[in-house]
Amino acid sequence: QVQLVESGGGLVQAGGSLRLSCAASGRTFSRLAMGWFRQAPGKEREFVARTSRSGLTTNYTDSVKGRFTISRDNTKNTVYLQMNSLKPEDTAIYYCAADERMVGNDRTGDYDYWGQGTQVTVSS
Repeated sequence: QVQLVESGGGLVQAGGSLRLSCAASGRTFSRLAMGWFRQAPGKEREFVARTSRSGLTTNYTDSVKGRFTISRDNTKNTVYLQMNSLKPEDTAIYYCAADERMVGNDRTGDYDYWGQGTQVTVSS
């Protein structure tokens, strides 16, 4: 089992920044690919970003490219999502997820473990 705990959400004005953190425990962190997803009210959970086990490979959904950066520190068992130039449409609950099987990339079913989520609200 893997336990994931997100932190860093909050209320920010449009154009502002937030950094989300996700602390993992229960498995060797460097053996897990990690992703961030988000879910806005009334919408399906959607992929935001993913980092490989080493952190050398990352990918993003188009709407956040150039604004968000995913990174990880395998010595701290933590993955981060730096969010800059935030927009009201970024408002959502953000979830951290861990991929143990390495069978996919950007679908919710590709991930084996999930955190409880952290709310991000961007005001206009």
